[in-house]
Amino acid sequence: MLHWIEFGNTIPTVCLHLSWDKPQESIISQIQVVIPAAGSNILLRPTSAAAAAVQYRGLVGTLVTIAKTEGVRSLFNGLTAGLQRQLCFSSIRIGFYDHVKQYYQKILFGDSNVTVNYSTRVLAGLTTGGMAVMIAQPTDVVKVRFQAQMKGGAEKLYMSTIQAYRTIAKREGAAGLWKGTLPNASRNAIVNVAEIVCYDIVKDQIIARDILKDSTPCHFVSAVIAGLCATIVASPVDVVKTRYMNSTPGTYRSSIHCAVQTFKKEGSKAFFKGFTPSFCRLVSWNIVMWTSFEKVKVMMANFVEP
Repeated sequence: MLHWIEFGNTIPTVCLHLSWDKPQESIISQIQVVIPAAGSNILLRPTSAAAAAVQYRGLVGTLVTIAKTEGVRSLFNGLTAGLQRQLCFSSIRIGFYDHVKQYYQKILFGDSNVTVNYSTRVLAGLTTGGMAVMIAQPTDVVKVRFQAQMKGGAEKLYMSTIQAYRTIAKREGAAGLWKGTLPNASRNAIVNVAEIVCYDIVKDQIIARDILKDSTPCHFVSAVIAGLCATIVASPVDVVKTRYMNSTPGTYRSSIHCAVQTFKKEGSKAFFKGFTPSFCRLVSWNIVMWTSFEKVKVMMANFVEP
């Protein structure tokens, strides 16, 4: 029963944080798709790449530019798709993590009462992260397209998520809705390990060493460390995923080709574009997510099993 409680309590915690997280994610997408080259390969860029590189510079600069040129509401482009994605994705990757972890523990070590080791946690994180992508990928594609489209001098292609699904499927086929599955699966598997597994391990270590009790301060510290680890390991994959999913058909042969071309044209620094807003976003996400998750888990456990 507790496994299903953990699955269900991800829904209110995801909805709680999405309104804060959405503007940050829009800013990151704008920064990451900028290509400082002679010609832009990114879909829905009304300005030249050189102009875009000047307009979208830094966290505050990008926020101001988007608000001025596209309106404050544009920061919430793809909110519906983002909510659809998070309800599917987070419910699986977080809600089933403990269940899968215990399953692997039983297979690898039997019914012994030994402490769950790191390899079992990592394997569970990779599994739930990969599973979630297979279901949520179409909503992720739509979400990124909404964020990247410009309202200024270019035609607005998507008026709703339903229209976006239909348009992408019509123009690019069903494969278009699962475009970028490989980099997205890689990214989310990595983030899942760096985020969930890191939080799980850090929290256990803090409690085991009697540094803090299993309370909000402990959850807060664990969430900050998990957010930092997730930002470091996910940034390169995030840049490739965002660029590949927003590229016009034929621009890149694969996600690997996209990564190679990015490195050739812009160097290794390009893979860490938007690191500061990504750090702010992932740390704040983890703080709100885990502190609220722990609270809701206790409340639901008390409600179901008084």
